[in-house]
Amino acid sequence: MTTAAPRSTAAATPPAGAVGTAHTRVEGVEKVTGAARYAGEIPFAGLAHGWLAVSTVARGRIRSIDTDAVLAMPGVLAVLHHGNAPRLETDYIGMLGTRPDPTCTVFQHDRVPSMGWPVALVVAETPEQAREAAESLVVDYEQQPHDIDFHSGRPDAVGLDGHMPAVTGKGDLEAELAASAAVVDAEYTTPEEHHSMMEPHAVTALWDGGRLEVFDSNQGATWVVGELAKMFSLEPSAVRVRSEHVGGGFGSKGVRAHQVAAVMAATVLRRPVRVVMTRRQMFSLAGYRSPTAQRVRLGADADGRLRALEHRSLSLTSTVHDFVEPSAGHSRVMYDADAHHTANQVVRLDLPTPTFMRAPGEAPGSFAMECALDELAVKCGLDPIELRLRNEPERGPVSGLPFSSRNLAACFREGARRFGWAGRDPRPGVRRDGRWLLGTGTAAASFGAGAGPSTAVLTAEADGTFTVRIAAADIGTGARTALTLIAADALGVTTDRVRVRIGDSDFGPAMIAGGSMGTRSWAWAVNTAAAELRERLALGADIPPEGITVRSDTTAAVGALARKERHSYGAQFAEVAVDLTTGEVRVRRMLGIFAAGRIVNPLTARNQLVGGMVWGISMALHEEAVRDRATGGHYGADLAGYHVATNADVQDIEADWIEDHDPDDPVGIKGVGEIGIVGAAAAVANAVWHATGARHRDLPIRPDRVLRAAAEKAPHA
Repeated sequence: MTTAAPRSTAAATPPAGAVGTAHTRVEGVEKVTGAARYAGEIPFAGLAHGWLAVSTVARGRIRSIDTDAVLAMPGVLAVLHHGNAPRLETDYIGMLGTRPDPTCTVFQHDRVPSMGWPVALVVAETPEQAREAAESLVVDYEQQPHDIDFHSGRPDAVGLDGHMPAVTGKGDLEAELAASAAVVDAEYTTPEEHHSMMEPHAVTALWDGGRLEVFDSNQGATWVVGELAKMFSLEPSAVRVRSEHVGGGFGSKGVRAHQVAAVMAATVLRRPVRVVMTRRQMFSLAGYRSPTAQRVRLGADADGRLRALEHRSLSLTSTVHDFVEPSAGHSRVMYDADAHHTANQVVRLDLPTPTFMRAPGEAPGSFAMECALDELAVKCGLDPIELRLRNEPERGPVSGLPFSSRNLAACFREGARRFGWAGRDPRPGVRRDGRWLLGTGTAAASFGAGAGPSTAVLTAEADGTFTVRIAAADIGTGARTALTLIAADALGVTTDRVRVRIGDSDFGPAMIAGGSMGTRSWAWAVNTAAAELRERLALGADIPPEGITVRSDTTAAVGALARKERHSYGAQFAEVAVDLTTGEVRVRRMLGIFAAGRIVNPLTARNQLVGGMVWGISMALHEEAVRDRATGGHYGADLAGYHVATNADVQDIEADWIEDHDPDDPVGIKGVGEIGIVGAAAAVANAVWHATGARHRDLPIRPDRVLRAAAEKAPHA
């Protein structure tokens, strides 16, 4: 057996930079050939299958569970429920700064706070046996009256301070509104929306030599380790979570009931147990975006400059856990006024707990504020873009902090040029194409550019390659590929000499894939480790067979980052065609121009931005989860009943970006995962007004609503 001669590390002449060049996904071939294994596909010897049984009442208590008949069914190994499940630690503060959602700490009591609540896990030799047994399980409930009635004006709404204050305010709002030349006072609503990613939530749990091994589909292995270790009273080092490939997340793939139930079953049975949610279960167990009711009041002087701004948002949460959809947060960073008031409130209902969903707060918040600004522009006789440019703030309207960079105006100017905005007739309902009325609309976008502490491990291998190990999560965004480009540039080598391994908690703590902070945070850690490794290799020493390894930790550096308003920005443009005979709305073309810092991989970045814009079309025209008030459950909790945008809805969509350099930023990457959806629904809604002359303040803009608005407008036409 021979070994390769040790090689020196850095290329004699560093190659041209990889960052900023289009690069196909490094794991693309594995995915399209089926070689990439997802959490529900990895084989294990002795694997058992768990199936969650969920409540059929919206509120009450479990009187009894008849397990005897189920345990006698073929292949059934166990039925876990509140009467026999392992006890969990539930009184702790988790990674996100809150106590765990009791939806996740399963089988600890007999209370049922919402329809679809997990009441038992049936474990069997095959998934078919587990499903049949779970569906045969008889649960007797003491049913109690429930309340799922969400609407504005509820007297039991409360403000909850969390990651941001519930209420902010300055100036005399009523006085400034009274003194304004133009005023808008309107309510906007958005419905309950669901993540609906292709891969369902799935996990396999097993014990190996006294250590808990979890193969999971999640957005942060470190996050899942921390929660499971605390729930099961384990040392974090006794838990390993691996999540190599994830088929979409959008905010929902954190810690959920199925992971905890799988660990319980693996502990009881001492064999691997897999639990996969059904699509229907994902509608009650995986979180969702809360509906919102938002009131916006704007007052402007004769020149269109804001004197008063009020944005009040109401969302819902469950009776067992608090979660706020912070929709008013959009206005806290976008526009200033002499009187500036915002509030986020919630009402507690007998429903599952909502969760983070792509651009939480910003997506629904931008719909309300950007539509209200469009209405104000009409009242002021100003172009909607000009109104926004006249109200560009110099500092954070609420924080008072300086902006790290703010290139929103440049996005609007470039977008207007490319979209052909200058030739737009401001009058609504005057453009036609046969049976179609045509209109165009615009809206602004903003999303925060934060960073979280992360660690990375880099090894210079003896064969001249480099291995990066970081507990990042690639939820379909192309993070693995982006980190390959970043590492190659930081090391001064070509991308074929870099291997990136991700999704393993044993690599050390790292930021989750969320809040558009993933790539920014991980890149910081990789760059830091690469700088140290290059220093150690600068003298050209040979690399030993085991390689040379360095480890970085950005905790101190992230904590020392200067306090500024750091955001990505964008300008959204849409052209729609509306048929007033059928109520059909078609988005013919969209353009988004973004200022999102340093773009690592133009190919995957454009995919992310376009994907967000497509979701904006879906949000504007289709997505709406509807509940039955009598039962508290959904109508059509599947992808047939919950409508999303499909190929026929997506025509000409273009996303691009402008230079957005911040000389004080140590990373320069701002993230593109969420900015694409912000403002997109508002641009479509504003275009529908321009086409028809009718305002739509309630999403989605369904055909029946278009027809109703046309009928109401007809007598006055």
